[in-house]
Amino acid sequence: MSLIPYGLARALLFKMDPEAAHELTLDSIARVQHSPLTCLYGESRVDDPYTLAGLKLPNRVGLAAGLDKNARCIDGLAAMGFGFVEVGTVTPKGQPGNPKPRMFRIPERQALINRLGFNNEGLDAFIANVKRARFRQGGGGAPMLLGLNIGKNASTPIERATDDYLTCLAGVYPHADYVTVNISSPNTQNLRSLQSDEALDALLGAVMARRADLAAEHGKSIPVFVKIAPDLDDDQIAVIAATLRRHGCGADGQPTNLLGVIATNTTLSRDAVAGLPHATETGGLSGAPVLQASNRVIAQLRQALGAGFPIVGVGGVLSGADAVSKIEAGADVVQIYTGLIYRGPALVSEAARAIQALRR
Repeated sequence: MSLIPYGLARALLFKMDPEAAHELTLDSIARVQHSPLTCLYGESRVDDPYTLAGLKLPNRVGLAAGLDKNARCIDGLAAMGFGFVEVGTVTPKGQPGNPKPRMFRIPERQALINRLGFNNEGLDAFIANVKRARFRQGGGGAPMLLGLNIGKNASTPIERATDDYLTCLAGVYPHADYVTVNISSPNTQNLRSLQSDEALDALLGAVMARRADLAAEHGKSIPVFVKIAPDLDDDQIAVIAATLRRHGCGADGQPTNLLGVIATNTTLSRDAVAGLPHATETGGLSGAPVLQASNRVIAQLRQALGAGFPIVGVGGVLSGADAVSKIEAGADVVQIYTGLIYRGPALVSEAARAIQALRR
């Protein structure tokens, strides 16, 4: 259990600009993550092993990408009790992202709006930070697993997006337990168009072919996950599911465990926050208002993909009950992000215990 109650820290952080508070938090974690001071915020990890896409997870609760874009705090985040942590999104070249201000809290709905725009230091710096992480060296059971999330530069034409994804895939592959292809951020122009039928088919064809080459080159096979948006209608979900099955199932129709899906990213909808301060800001809305939209996509994906196809559920998890709702909708495991900001590290163990209880 954390020695400093998160409610106290949050009261101070929420008096700051959201992005300034975000950076202060990451800077603090980065400074103390290799010291005994992790006890100030650390949580014991719930032991609830689960195998997904061939990955042996210590428990079924992970951190979603976006919190630690430059992979600076992997070890510090591991101390919070996660079964897996996903960092990024990283792009081939460093980029500043969109103009500030670009993060906004909506505390009345336990929500955030961000339009960061894949701000990151670039692939080389990202890999250097990943290589410095020590989480695999710790004893006491199975190590936390690491996902590396990749994207395209804002300056890269959408017609050349595949080049950026392949560059990042080759760079991160040796260091990842899984790789996520982010095609669903609303903050990079035209990125979500890659979710359409022909574009997604072409992208996945190229990514999976390169993944096979990298597996042979490095002597290890790791799965690729595709992160999609909650703002999809039934027909779009059906098309995405059919494309995922085409690239992620064998001739027998069974999942190969080489491809999975993460559902979902942030939403463009403002229905749940209409009339509140900052509700009209552009960007992706995350937090409690995304729960039902995300669960709808998860349920439809599970129905279309069938049992056994790897699905990670994310969006709106702010309690153990929310985490369970993702599993009941059809997800295998869950991720949190905005919930960590509103609830703190205790949410990780709460969610993990709630999911663990489903087996009893």
